[in-house]
Amino acid sequence: MNDDEPLAYFITWTVYGTFLQGDGRGWRRRREGEQQPQPRLARWRRDRLKHPILLLENAHQVVVEQEIERHCTHRNWRLWARSARTNHVHAVVTAPGYAGKRVRDQLKANGTRGLREHWEIFRDRAVWSELGDWRCVNTDEDLESVILYVNEAQDRMEFRHGGQ
Repeated sequence: MNDDEPLAYFITWTVYGTFLQGDGRGWRRRREGEQQPQPRLARWRRDRLKHPILLLENAHQVVVEQEIERHCTHRNWRLWARSARTNHVHAVVTAPGYAGKRVRDQLKANGTRGLREHWEIFRDRAVWSELGDWRCVNTDEDLESVILYVNEAQDRMEFRHGGQ
């Protein structure tokens, strides 16, 4: 690995229609960062969805996680953690020589393929929101933190807040 490459990428993408621009939980504008909630914008985006929202059930989550593992093994990438939730997916991956965007896009594509192979309901429609997020993890401390978050902290947060 080059000295200027990150230790890993912390990658997140969302299920189609679950996190829209203007969302009250917060949202990010490309190249502008975190934005305040804008309920009218969120309503406008929701009204223009082309497909119903399909949350990932347990079996769907298992397939997405298996596809992430399979692809990382195929590429010889180090998979530190992965977690498919009802409305989003996280992965922590070391992929020497690959940009975070490319890693994210390949993991999403393989998750899509896996879902479409097993369930007809995912065919001929968007499965994920466009793009997603990836952040460089540059220190051992940050790597430990994102792995802990992906593997454990989300469950504790959901238990407190009563949802996924």
